[in-house]
Amino acid sequence: MNDQQPYDPYDPYYTRQPQIVGYDEYGQPVYQEQQQGQQQQQPQAQQYDPYAQQQQQQQGYGYDPYGQQQAPYDPYAQQQQQQQGYGYDTGQQPAAVDTTQWNIPQQQQEQQYQQSAPVEEPPPAPAPPPPPSPAPEPAVPGQRRPAPDREYKTEQFSFIEEPDADSEDVIDWLKFTESRSERREEARRRGRSRVVALVVVMALVAVGGVGYLWYAGKLPGFSAEEEQRNTATGPQKRDVIMVNLHNTKNKGTSTALLVNNATTKQGTTVLLPNSLLVADGESGTSGTLAKSVADNGSQGTRESVDTLLGTKISGTWRLDTPYLENLVELVGNIDITTNAEVPAAKKGEDPLVTKGEGQTLNGQAAVAYATYLGPDESEVKQLERFGAVMQGVLRKISEDPKGATITVETLAQILEPPMTEQDLGAALAKLAAHAKVGDYKTTVLPVAEDGSLGEKATETVVKDILGGTVSAPEQGAALRVGVKNATGDKADTEAARVSIINGGYTFVDGGTADAAASSQVTYGDAKNKAQAEEVGKTLGLPAGAVKKGKAPPNADVLVTLGGDYESG
Repeated sequence: MNDQQPYDPYDPYYTRQPQIVGYDEYGQPVYQEQQQGQQQQQPQAQQYDPYAQQQQQQQGYGYDPYGQQQAPYDPYAQQQQQQQGYGYDTGQQPAAVDTTQWNIPQQQQEQQYQQSAPVEEPPPAPAPPPPPSPAPEPAVPGQRRPAPDREYKTEQFSFIEEPDADSEDVIDWLKFTESRSERREEARRRGRSRVVALVVVMALVAVGGVGYLWYAGKLPGFSAEEEQRNTATGPQKRDVIMVNLHNTKNKGTSTALLVNNATTKQGTTVLLPNSLLVADGESGTSGTLAKSVADNGSQGTRESVDTLLGTKISGTWRLDTPYLENLVELVGNIDITTNAEVPAAKKGEDPLVTKGEGQTLNGQAAVAYATYLGPDESEVKQLERFGAVMQGVLRKISEDPKGATITVETLAQILEPPMTEQDLGAALAKLAAHAKVGDYKTTVLPVAEDGSLGEKATETVVKDILGGTVSAPEQGAALRVGVKNATGDKADTEAARVSIINGGYTFVDGGTADAAASSQVTYGDAKNKAQAEEVGKTLGLPAGAVKKGKAPPNADVLVTLGGDYESG
């Protein structure tokens, strides 16, 4: 009698009961599941298993994405084959795949029955397939546990979901640090502002105090009396260049010294008459300035004038009349006050230069006025006209050294060494700066009828304009000895000149003086006393003739030849 529950394919709780189909050789029953439909079909094949699809995919069975039907995996197939091949079971064989871990109740139960009583499967009988059972609702699979060594805890990621309790403290600390840094920086800025303000106030006070002292004349070195005293006797910085104007028509020359006094910020043109007596540096013979320019050239004349006046001329600028005409045209004509009318070359034509103030002269008119000497006029008049043209040119030249140099370079004139275009441009720019503001004057060096320098020339021009007090000669330079003739015989001057040059000294012609009975040797600096005594011995004068006194600016020792001098 079989009380087995009839098979219901739509009952999800239906449990299959094994059926005894026979007994083996040992007397044990052989069970077989009731087959309804197709042989070897799994009893739970049509029941939804949430892990069946995953296991089939892992083992390479089951669903085929391309529609090919794969045979379902049967864990009992191998065991059944063994039973069919040998007809008996030697023991329990382990399944090829352990499905107990899948936690399927029905399969575990069937596995127990199969292990306890393996059955021999009869030949399959064809039967129509049963209708498919409805699949139950898919259950949500549980979360798989990771490996123990890679286990993570939720608390490790709490900072993502839960705010840190200390974050507010950190933000407060950052705000406090930032505010404190800002307060420190603000304090530093206020401190720097106070320092700058204090420096500005102190500078204003200092400037105001200096301005008041200057206005009151109490500032050392800037008082009117001291400035006047420095102008006369103080050490001053002067730059002197010589200009020789050569008239290409009548072969005449005109000489001037352009003096830039950097100390007093004054510019001066010193005109040298051609009758000025200068000594030849090599032979020691005296001659006029005009003769020296013609015979000795620029360098020899410069050295002779240096010896005579005690100056230091930096260079000579030879300016022929065609270049003077071009220079006036380059600067854009000149405006000067003329003291004479210069007639035209042909009668009946308008004069080249008209007499009067504010006359505008082009290059040709400027050359005509600078070289003009009227009837019964002295040489000084022509020198004054030359000086007026030079001052008018300086007022038009640029006070920028580069601009003045460009003017000189455009002139395309060949300069005599050591003068260069850059040196001449820089010198003219300094003089132009004085001429533009009115700190410029022109004067003539006073010369006696015999060409010698008188007291007036040495005290005014030579001392004040050209060099102040004559400085001591350079080391190794010959002593400058000035000779003034008070005997009334011009031959005595020549005899004294020869003796002084043979003695190794530099002869300076001092001109003539009123007749004196006795000769005298005067030195101004005490260090020149011994040399003054040697000069007296060279001239045959007694030892008592040497005295300390006042020497001329252009000489270190002054010899006055009296009636007791013997030229033989």
